[in-house]
Amino acid sequence: MDFWAFVGGYWWLAFPLLGAAGGVAGAWEKAARRRHKRRLEILKAKSELKAAQSGLRSQALTGATPADAAPESQAAQLERLFAAHDTVTARWLEYELDVAKLIAFPAMSDGRQPLTAAYLRAKRVADGLRPPSAKARLTHQELTEYRNAVTDYEVAFDVAERDARRIKDSSFTEAERKRLDTAQQLLTVAVDQAATPAERQLAYRRVREELDGLLSLSDEAIDVLEQKVALELPAGASSPRPDAAGPGAASSGGQGAAASGGRGARSSGGRGAASSAGADPRLTPPPAPAPGPPAREPKTGPPPAPSDVTPAPGRIVRPKPTP
Repeated sequence: MDFWAFVGGYWWLAFPLLGAAGGVAGAWEKAARRRHKRRLEILKAKSELKAAQSGLRSQALTGATPADAAPESQAAQLERLFAAHDTVTARWLEYELDVAKLIAFPAMSDGRQPLTAAYLRAKRVADGLRPPSAKARLTHQELTEYRNAVTDYEVAFDVAERDARRIKDSSFTEAERKRLDTAQQLLTVAVDQAATPAERQLAYRRVREELDGLLSLSDEAIDVLEQKVALELPAGASSPRPDAAGPGAASSGGQGAAASGGRGARSSGGRGAASSAGADPRLTPPPAPAPGPPAREPKTGPPPAPSDVTPAPGRIVRPKPTP
């Protein structure tokens, strides 16, 4: 079989070979771009280093120092380092105490992750080298060690945070990710003030059940979550019970009922006032007394003369008029 017969029988192999060649060419081009970018960065760094060295050399030759290059006091340096140290710690506590962030980025609390473990080691070193106060007297070596520890602490946290936001929950299985999503949804109900206390308590228990075996919650995080769940409903969300009202509420209820009922409510036996005051008999005003017969006016004049005749039963004896 000659070459042309082979080409005539397997001409379709040209298409996959062209695709493979195109992929190789694209990869080569991308690698060339990365190499060019790396060269530019190296040249820029070298130029900056040369400029800094030339500036230092000129200052050393002239013996001049800039006006703002006054040496910073040790107390000011410690205060600046304390602020940077506390800032990183506060950023870490946002992940450690917020269960919602902990569910969204579980790698920040997982010491098995290499970057998280490196951050925890840097934190321990920085906390161990931290002076008790800014007024403490440190040697130059101790101050330098603490400054380097704070810098390593910041860098380790930034790297661990970026990695945790990148991987999110990819280290879990599909079933475990579903449990995390369910816990995130239930957590929204547990901290929702519009929900009833019973609903929030039930959602809180479900969250704990879903996270059991997946994430390790610290005692401080559990305390913060329980405080959010135990928040009372805002004022005015539910009306008070009539029987739980005190004497002041009873008096105000009676006055309101009397004002709304008016004279018509009192004339009708207090039924309107009782219905507006509620079912509590203590809030019902007493009914007004029924009107009786009008009182007779006493007659003026001489008293009637006594009569010796005893009237028979059933007869009416009228006295004779006096002459």
